[in-house]
Amino acid sequence: MILVIIPARGGSKGILKKNIKLLNGKPLINYTIEAARKCFEDTQICISTDSQEIIKVVEKTGLKVPFIRPSHLANDQATSESIIHHAIEFYEAKGIHVEHVILLQPTSPLRNEIHIKSALYQYLKSDKEIEMLVSVKITDSNPYYVLAEEDKSGYLIKSKISNATRRQDVPIVYEYNGAIYIYKTEALKQKSIKDFDKIVKYEMDAISSVDIDVPLDWNWCEYLLSNTNK
Repeated sequence: MILVIIPARGGSKGILKKNIKLLNGKPLINYTIEAARKCFEDTQICISTDSQEIIKVVEKTGLKVPFIRPSHLANDQATSESIIHHAIEFYEAKGIHVEHVILLQPTSPLRNEIHIKSALYQYLKSDKEIEMLVSVKITDSNPYYVLAEEDKSGYLIKSKISNATRRQDVPIVYEYNGAIYIYKTEALKQKSIKDFDKIVKYEMDAISSVDIDVPLDWNWCEYLLSNTNK
């Protein structure tokens, strides 16, 4: 089984009730639910939330929420990894073997079913041994060119040493965009995600990669959605 986990905590701080706030007239989480349902059966989709309010919004779409996430997995210290393990254990306790996990965060509303299907195809058809596939975009903040750190004397030094004088001459650097994560369950059970070393990328464009974290992201995304045809 491929298990699709959509994590949606109730206590968002940057934007109040972010996961169910109306974005261009629709609850934010609905964008991800709709994309997931175009790829998978409802029985494969798991909304992991601690919020009754989020459950009510989700179940209006006809999708059932299988459990309420425990409070110790709903605080600021809870990690995506702990949420994934909790969901796997829930399904496997019911006798359902979870072979792969796809994590889709609601904060990526411009990621659609085409991205999900393409990423999954790349993951399943690869001839490499893969522990994790992650969606990325080419970063604008290249550490070889524009990023700097402060040394012990208080002077700025390049984050990565390079003699290049043009952006075109530095290596391409990718940034996780938060839209799609695909994991092999066997790898999750063997070690922590931070220790994975067989990770491959699925590249997305900058607009599809919009990740809503602060109000400015929200306004930008709403502008893009309302001006799609233009």
